Amino acid sequence: MASSKQKACDSSWSAKQNKLFEKALAKYDKDTPDRWQNVAKAVGGKSAEEVKRHYELLLEDLRHIESGHVPIPNYKSTGTGNVYEE
Repeated sequence: MASSKQKACDSSWSAKQNKLFEKALAKYDKDTPDRWQNVAKAVGGKSAEEVKRHYELLLEDLRHIESGHVPIPNYKSTGTGNVYEE
């Protein structure tokens, strides 16, 4: 039987849910009472435990990036000088 932590880790997140998650994190900061319940409600389809685990995984990824364990991609120039130009 899988633990609830493993289940939370294995759950998939859509692009829409990730965007709602980001917005909810901005709205409900660390000092907000019932933060994870509020974030879960804003995301929809996720439990408070799942959104908290998703946040913990995000922090772990950031630590890896900031410590230099993730190489920075070498983006090719489009010739316009603006990588983000559409």
